[in-house]
Amino acid sequence: MHEDILPRNVVLVGFMGCGKSTVGRSLATRLGTTWRYVDSDTRLAEVAKSDIPTLFKNEGEHAFRQRETQILTGLCAGERLVIATGGGAVLRDENIPVLRSAGLVVWLTARADVVVARTERREADRPLLANRGDKDLLTHILTLLGERGPRYQQAAHLIVDTSDRTPDNIAAEIERKARQWQK
Repeated sequence: MHEDILPRNVVLVGFMGCGKSTVGRSLATRLGTTWRYVDSDTRLAEVAKSDIPTLFKNEGEHAFRQRETQILTGLCAGERLVIATGGGAVLRDENIPVLRSAGLVVWLTARADVVVARTERREADRPLLANRGDKDLLTHILTLLGERGPRYQQAAHLIVDTSDRTPDNIAAEIERKARQWQK
């Protein structure tokens, strides 16, 4: 199959710890040398000249989400990008049509216990986990997954479960489906 039948971009959405960054890098490599991987949170931090936890702390979530929308709008206008979004990218209504118009949107999911195992050692780097009050991590993640699930569903063209799978296996599945996808 030829590269020109691929979607304009592949956008990865999903909760933290579902593999967006790891799978995204692998997928960009699989799609060919003209494709690039970009992480919207990394780009946001570069533009803001601050890390995400500091932005959340100093500016609050609302200001962070506004910055995120600006970054996503710019990235989604590009071509041949594998875009790993932040876990909350789907929370603002205006982001969903931007993401969907960019190309194939893939919702990466994982069981809550898998998300806990993947995120607990980097909890301090994840503001929404660090600020959970007295809730245990699993309960907090289940709550957030329940709140965000419908938003991920609304944004996605394709859903891929990453539980108990390697990033390369997941990337291969997405590549195969991207080559068959027609908007």
